[in-house]
Amino acid sequence: MGDMPTTSARLLALLSLLQARRDWPGRALAKRLEVSDRTVRRDVDRLRELGYPISTVKGPDGGYRLEAGSDLPPLLFDDEQAVALAIALRIATTAGAGIEEGATRALTTVRQVMPSRLRHRIDSLRVTAVERSTAHRVGSDVLMALSGAVHAREELRFDYSGSEAPRRVHPHHLITWGGRWYLVAWDLDRADWRIFRADRITPRVPTGPRFTPRALPGGDVAAFVRGRFQGSQDWPCRGEVVLDLPAATVSRYTYDGVVEALTDDRCRLVLGSWSWRALAAEIGKYDADIEVIGPAELRAAFARLAERYAKAASDQPGSR
Repeated sequence: MGDMPTTSARLLALLSLLQARRDWPGRALAKRLEVSDRTVRRDVDRLRELGYPISTVKGPDGGYRLEAGSDLPPLLFDDEQAVALAIALRIATTAGAGIEEGATRALTTVRQVMPSRLRHRIDSLRVTAVERSTAHRVGSDVLMALSGAVHAREELRFDYSGSEAPRRVHPHHLITWGGRWYLVAWDLDRADWRIFRADRITPRVPTGPRFTPRALPGGDVAAFVRGRFQGSQDWPCRGEVVLDLPAATVSRYTYDGVVEALTDDRCRLVLGSWSWRALAAEIGKYDADIEVIGPAELRAAFARLAERYAKAASDQPGSR
């Protein structure tokens, strides 16, 4: 029992390394942990017993890989990751997407195991939700069902409030507009494109057969949705980016743009503004990694702002 603290610390260090990189040669792990190859093998077996799905990588050097598992084992976060997770959960408690209760319980769990230095930072964050209307709230189970059908390209059947007969559609895009969720789909019974409000959808199970995606009129979902909704502002500059944030997070701060979920933690944003630099600055408020899809003017505006911000960061007080 005398080596328990050392073993526990070593297991945490090993887990942190496995999370930071896809494949680790066994010898490289042993060198980083300053232990023998045999100790690494033994520690990997201990982590497997705790529920971590660690596979053995074949090859000349051998190695290990932390895979996705069927159960959720204990997780290890560094300080920055822990704070980011807690902030995301705090914001999610005001999301209006049916996940507030789960987010609150998760935040309580994370906060309990945080060291006091991090807990103080999280407790200083206060987020107040100003609801547009609880009548338009969409349950997380509905969003997951719609998103799953979109990604699987499977025919979807659902009851739609205000419509007597069930609807049969080919779902193509799950988007937000003005803070509400919508499904863009090809209506099989009407042989035309339709935009359905997600808060009025009750999905039926199971989903239907797979389908071949169709091309939207104009080929762009953002332009299509803008054309269907009247009264949206026609900005002189409009650009498209991909943000490393969930669509639910981005949509809470986007009122005159289109947000489309790509994955659980990435989304497509089409937004307009009065100038390219103003648009770049507006997109910067989301505080996430940005991939510029286009146009070139938006990319140039980001470059110019980067130069300006870098200069501002390097200027010393009183240097002028």
